Amino acid sequence: MGEKIPVHAFDIVAGPLCVSTEDGQAVYDKIAHLLHEGKKVDLSFKGVETFIPTFLNTAIGQLYGEFNEERIRDLLSISHISQEDNNLLKHVLDNAKAYFKNPVQFDMAWQEEMGCENER
Repeated sequence: MGEKIPVHAFDIVAGPLCVSTEDGQAVYDKIAHLLHEGKKVDLSFKGVETFIPTFLNTAIGQLYGEFNEERIRDLLSISHISQEDNNLLKHVLDNAKAYFKNPVQFDMAWQEEMGCENER
């Protein structure tokens, strides 16, 4: 496989704030397309000042519902991220991995927690 294709979150979201699920979805769509083609991707957060877990879960976390962990690890790298933000990303990805291992169980637990178990 060739060199990594740079994907710049700043360019996709048109600014330094990565806070909406819509922006996260735009980043996800770009990354997922390239991963499906077997291309290596470097997701750069250069110029990004703020991102939140919701954005990260949409942009990166949902990849675990479509690709196995090994493929993601082999093809996707993250750059220009502070240690603090990297810790947040790790937490989000750990949750995504756990969720996608058994989404039905997680969804049922969430519905029960929210008092919706009888509404199915």
